[in-house]
Order: sequence, then structure tokens, then C-alpha cells
Amino acid sequence: MEESRNKYGNNVVTRGKKLSLPRRLAKAFINPFTAILIGLAIVSAFTDIILPNAGEADPVAVIIITTMVLVSGILRFLQETRSDRAAESLLKMIKTTTNVRRQDVGNQEISLEDVVVGDIVHLAAGDMIPADIRIIQAKDLFISQSALTGESVAVEKTPNAIQSNYDTLTEISNLAFMGSNVISGSAKGVVVATGDDTIFGEMAKSVSDKPVQTSFEKGVNSVSWLLIRFMLVMVPIVLFVNGFTKGDWPEATLFALSVAVGLTPEMLPMIVTTCLAKGATAMSKKKTIIKNLNAIQNLGSMNILCTDKTGTLTQDKVVLLYHLNIHGQKDVRVLRHAFLNSYYQTGLKNLMDIAIIQRVQEEQDTIEELRGLADKFVKVDEIPFDFVRRRMSVVVSNGKTQMITKGAVEEMLSVCRFAEYEGKVEPLTDDIRAYILQKVEELNADGMRVIAVAQKNNPSPVGAFSVADESNMVLMGYLAFLDPPKESTAEAIKALQEHGVRVKILTGDNDKVTRCVCRQVGIPVDHILLGSDLDAMSDEELGKAAEEVSVFAKLSPQQKARVITVLRNNGHSVGYMGDGINDAAAMKASDVGISVDTAVDIAKESADVILLEKDLMVLERGIIEGRKTYANMIKYIKMTASSNFGNMFSVLVASAFLPFLPMLPLHLILLNLIYDLSCTAIPWDNVDKEFLAVPRKWDSSSIGKFMLWIGPTSSIFDITTYALLYFVICPVAVGGLMFHQITDPTMIALFIAVFHAGWFVESMWTQTLVIHMIRTPKIPFIQSRASLPLTVLTFTGIAALTIIPFTSFGSSIGLAALPLSFFPWLLLTVLLYMVLVTVFKTIFVRRYGELL
Repeated sequence: MEESRNKYGNNVVTRGKKLSLPRRLAKAFINPFTAILIGLAIVSAFTDIILPNAGEADPVAVIIITTMVLVSGILRFLQETRSDRAAESLLKMIKTTTNVRRQDVGNQEISLEDVVVGDIVHLAAGDMIPADIRIIQAKDLFISQSALTGESVAVEKTPNAIQSNYDTLTEISNLAFMGSNVISGSAKGVVVATGDDTIFGEMAKSVSDKPVQTSFEKGVNSVSWLLIRFMLVMVPIVLFVNGFTKGDWPEATLFALSVAVGLTPEMLPMIVTTCLAKGATAMSKKKTIIKNLNAIQNLGSMNILCTDKTGTLTQDKVVLLYHLNIHGQKDVRVLRHAFLNSYYQTGLKNLMDIAIIQRVQEEQDTIEELRGLADKFVKVDEIPFDFVRRRMSVVVSNGKTQMITKGAVEEMLSVCRFAEYEGKVEPLTDDIRAYILQKVEELNADGMRVIAVAQKNNPSPVGAFSVADESNMVLMGYLAFLDPPKESTAEAIKALQEHGVRVKILTGDNDKVTRCVCRQVGIPVDHILLGSDLDAMSDEELGKAAEEVSVFAKLSPQQKARVITVLRNNGHSVGYMGDGINDAAAMKASDVGISVDTAVDIAKESADVILLEKDLMVLERGIIEGRKTYANMIKYIKMTASSNFGNMFSVLVASAFLPFLPMLPLHLILLNLIYDLSCTAIPWDNVDKEFLAVPRKWDSSSIGKFMLWIGPTSSIFDITTYALLYFVICPVAVGGLMFHQITDPTMIALFIAVFHAGWFVESMWTQTLVIHMIRTPKIPFIQSRASLPLTVLTFTGIAALTIIPFTSFGSSIGLAALPLSFFPWLLLTVLLYMVLVTVFKTIFVRRYGELL
């Protein structure tokens, strides 16, 4: 045993390594947004703290920026740690054992991890296959391989020699594989592969690959580079304009760096993380675990959902769908006879027997003929099922003796001499036989598994029944079985389509079963692509076909991942939902991987989202939550970036014409801080229903256009405010003198302080009120209202900043009290500004199709 373990290794599948604490911290804190801020904090540390003379150091900017980074990183770290722990608790399994026989030891129960190559494994119904094994002895062995292949129907395994005509290893009849489980029967097998050498292990390796870059990550990177490009253009221009016009290059450098800080939405990492965390918290209340915070926004951007069928859309169990006479009409007599056959057999009841019994139990209260059936008959004898005959019979009596047989259609026809045709017992002619086979083919074409039911009266003397008595029987009808859709599937797919998300089926199951399920849940099945079709296609051909085809069947795990990859390469944001090991690679290839409650461990590990309930409607709620998250993030980015750009553009104009700096660096930072604090309620803002109706993707070019369109509108009124302050308000404050007429340094300082205060207040009013203008394409306060927290915070910010120039704190930072005559002009400016922004945003929507 030890020799085998040393040679082949432990029976443990290598899974994705858990990140260490330092790496998890780095992941939470290091992203493109925080990288910009960290860079600015380092520069500010040099310019504001290290380089200035003693007593002149000003750490305010560094503290503000560092605080933003810390709050954002800690919030993300805590939320993702909480989600990881919840997911880990799902993955903790009861210790599973298996029965093995070893030389000199005999039979013993050992942990799955301790199984080695060469062990003889004993299997019974309900057992997990502990490793890849070769069957050496079997009795009525049926195994479910759905976690590996997606095939919903259990497959029979026998110790027969390997057949030569097979497409995949899982089709070989004398091999059973780790990850599958015994449905019925018993067997012995010798272990031929363990751990990573198994098929399950090979699939798990593909999951450990580096995940793809999602649409959210691409969007965040593009926005970050957009902001960096704007900074790289604006900062040097501001530096040179101020350096040449004022002559004070150190002050110009400091001011240019303040412009860089001013251009950056400092709260962006925190707002983004808060939006994502809020979405994750909302989903957790709906019994959904968001393992990766970014997955919330990826859900919102998703416009194609690819999904496995078995266990995801379907219930992963066999249900009796129809009990029909040979004309395909519902017939309770067929169900009654099938029940007696299934109920009275003493062998291991398979899934179809259980489905028949459950159906009768469900309907016996409403159908008199089914009530108390078990009490009305006495079992006389039975002829057990075997895989040669592929049928089984029971003999029952309730005054008359009757043999009831059910089994595979062809085998049943071979023992029937008559059929119940048009209400009469007629000889089974070739025409009737052809008619029966046609009806069965129609049911098979709908993806159903069909067995036949037959009976005959007074078959033979009691106690002398044998296979020979299965002859001259009367065929009654058929039983059609199917793995049915979950109750919420059709409704969920309809809801997804209404929200602009196309659903595509990617399954390992056969095309007939898949076609039937798709029809039941409302997915078009005009054309189905099979795995063999994919192998004959180039990526370009598959990319075109994948746009049109909604259903893919008989796919391997790698083929599923390939379909998702080509769809993503076509520009789609693609989600994948599955529950088996055969779905794990597809989850990794998608923008957002979704696992369901019954999934295998590897699938749960690969997923970004885990649904704890079978109700798929939670998917729709997740998508809406994702779009709300995106809406509030993009609101902050667009309104802050455009507002900051407008302010900086105004500063640039003012720097060129004013004989002093239009605003001190500290004023810029304080203005941004109070504005940003008023934005902290944006994650809780309301979102227009129209915005939630379609998928949303990050588009940095849209942000750039928005900045260039909406930003300069504020600059128009900033410039009029400059003129008003310079030529009207400030002269009033210094006794009617213009700036060039003043010689008293104290009066010069007062003139500049009033100017700074005026623009400080006007900037806050316009910058904050524009939140309400830009958050919706509708008319603010009338057609669309912000949430109460956002409204309260924004107006509190305006009030607080308006008061600052009248306080001692305002005096200490170089501001002076404004004359009351300034405020009517301010109100007029703000009103005209809001009117102009409304006009511009209407034009913007008409030109580019959307505001946010």
C-alpha cells in the first residue's frame, strides 16, 4: 500500500491555493484607482511635508488621500473575507469513507483520501466513486456521471471488455470515475488512478489556471488610464501657465500638484467598494453568497448567460411525465399497472420505479382508481429484472391472477402478441407494431426515456412462474420519463430576457433531451450545435455561429469554455451557471461564474456567486442589484470627473489672467473633501427603472466625452463668477477699489481672501447641485428624486462650506466673509447653470444614446 502511495501519490485532487493574508491584503488595497491616489500621496508627502521649511509643513492632503485608500481597502478586505468564510463553510463536507479490500488485511472502511492504486473497492447504492476504477464484478450497476458529463440519465456499468467505439472515456462500460456516484446495484472494482491522475483531477487542474480579466477589471483599468491621461495633459499646462505668469515656480509646482489631486476622484475606491459591498450585502439577504465583490458589477453588465442544463435548469432527478396508451393518450390504467409492478418488486427500486410510486402517491387523492392500490392486491410471484431481458414482471391477484411486465420497448414488443388498440385487444400486427414504434420515436425525439407496460390474465399455475410466462402478453401503453425543469426556470429565463440577457444552454447531455427541456422553459431551439460540430470549426466560425445558436449539446468541459471565450471575444459580457466539475473550466473562462446550491465542491470554488436556493429568480435580482451598483459607481465617476475637470479648466483660465492664484492648494483639497463626503451616500441612491432595463458595461470613452461636454459648462459660470468677484464683489469689500489700485498689503490680502471665498462657495454650490442634475437624464427633483441620504448630505455639504468663510477656521485658511450682495448673484448663477446643464445633457443623450 505504501509503495503504491509513494508511486502514485495520495488520492487528493489539487485545487486552487488559498491566498495568504499578505496577498489578500494586497489584492484589497492595490488596484488602478488606489494606485493613482497612492502616487499622489507620495508626491504630496514630498511637496507638503518633506520639502517645506520648518513650521510650513501641511499634512492635510496626505492624510485625506491616505484615509480614502485605507477606508476603501479595509472595507473590501472585510467584505471579501466574510464572503470567503461563508463559501468555505459550504464546502466543508462530512468525512466520506469507502469500503476497500486489501491483501492480508481484508475489508475495511477508510477515508477517500487513503485510497491507493490497486485497492479493491466495494460499491453499493448511494456510494461515491472514490477514484477511477475498473469494474471487475457488477450486479445491476447504474452510475450517475452528471457531474462529469452533464448527462442526466444514469448509465449502466458492467465488467465487460472495453468496447472500441466510444467518443470519451466516460462511455467505456467497465470504467467508473471519481466524481460520479452509484444510483443502484452493487459492484467491485480495482483502483487504476487516484488524485490528480483521475479525469476529475484533470478537470480540476484547468480550474487552477489564472482567471480571465473580467469586463469590470477591464473597465476599471480603462477609466484609471483615462484619468491619468487627463492629469498628464492638465498638470504640465497649469504648471507652465502659473510659472510664467506669476514667476513663483515652487508655488506653481505645488498648485499644479493640487490640480492633479483635484482632478482625481479621491473617494472613487471607497465609493466603488461601498457600492459593491452594499450589493453583496443585499444579495446575502436573498441567500446568495458573493465571493468576489467585483462579481456584483459583472452580473449587471452580463448580456449573455450560458448555463448547464442538468441540475441547474433541471431538478437532476427522474420524473414520470406521461402515462399513455399506445395512441399517446393519457390513461390511468397504464399508471395503475405500472405502480403494481414497481411497488411489489423486491429488487432494488431504480429511479423510474420511485418516480412511478411518487406519481401515484401524488394523484391518489384525486383519482379514485389509484386510491389504496397496495391494499387491494396480493403479490403472488415475480420475475426479477436482468440486463439481458431488460424487463421485469410481477404476478398479483385480487380475485384473478395477473402478470404485469414493464421494460424496454423493443424487448416488450418481442413478448407481446396483442395490443390494446382503439379500446380493443387486437393482434399485434406489423402495422400496429410500426404505429407503436413511431409513437415511441416521437416521445424519444422529445428527449424522454420510454418504457412499455404489458399484462396478461391467469398466466400460469401459482408458484410455477418463469421467464417463459413472459409471452403472449397484451401491450397496454408507455411510460415517459424526464429530468424536468426547476419550477422557477421558465419564469427566470423570461425575466432575464426582459432585462436584455440572452440565455444559451451549454450541456454535456444529448441533444434530444436538451431540445425538450429548452422547449419547456422557453429557449428557442431552431438549431443545435454539437461538440463534434465545434471541433470542425475555427474560432472565427464558432464566434459567428455562437451569436445565432442558443443551444449547444454533447460538449466537453473544454468546449464549454471555448464557446464562452469566443462570445467574450465578440465583445459580450458572459456569465456561466453550472453545478458540476465539468462546468468549472467554463466558470473560470466567464466574466462571472455562478454555482447553484447542489453543486460539487470544485464548482463552488470556481464560482464568484453561489445561489443557496433553487429559485433561479434570485439571478434576476442579482442582475438588477449589479446594475444599481454600476449606476451609482458611474454616477460618481462621471459627475466628479466632469465637475473636477470643469473646475481645473476654470483654474487654468483664471491662472492665465488673474494676478494671483484663483484658489490656494489647501482650498482645492478642502473643497474636494467636503464634496466627496457629500457623495458618500451615492451607493444608497435611487436608480431610474429605465436604466435597469438593459445590461451596462464600463466605457471609458463615454466618461471622456462626458467630461469634455459637461465639465466646461461649469467653467462658463466659474468664469462669470471670476468676473463678478474681481470687478464687483471684491472691490465692494475693500472700499470700492480695483485690485490694481490697492497698495495696502492688508487690503490686497482681503481682496484675495474674498475672491477665494467667493469661488470656494460658488464651486461647492455648482459642483454639489450638479449631482442631482447628472444622476438622471430626467428633470431632477420632479421626475426623478435622489435618495433621502444623498439629498441630506449634499445640502448639508453646501451649507457647511458656505458657512466656513464666516468662521475663524475660514480666516485661518485664507478665506474672508463674503458681502451679502454676493448671494443673489450666486443664486442666479446656480439657476442658469442648472438650466444650461439640463440643455447640454439632453443634447448629450440624443447624440450618444445615454447619459450614464
